[in-house]
Amino acid sequence: METILLTVNQFSEKHPAFTNGSLRALIFNEKQNGFSKCIRRIGGRVLINEKDFFEWVEEINTKAV
Repeated sequence: METILLTVNQFSEKHPAFTNGSLRALIFNEKQNGFSKCIRRIGGRVLINEKDFFEWVEEINTKAV
């Protein structure tokens, strides 16, 4: 899978199950929840790596079980 980087707005439009607010909360708490592996910072812009995001979702679901 190729690397796809999306802004918070683009990500929530493409995947409506994840709202802007929920994504921003994940970013705000990135060091506590491990979400830092899913984002790239370029200047002041935060981009979400789509592939890493869904790998992170699977990872936290595995830990919860």
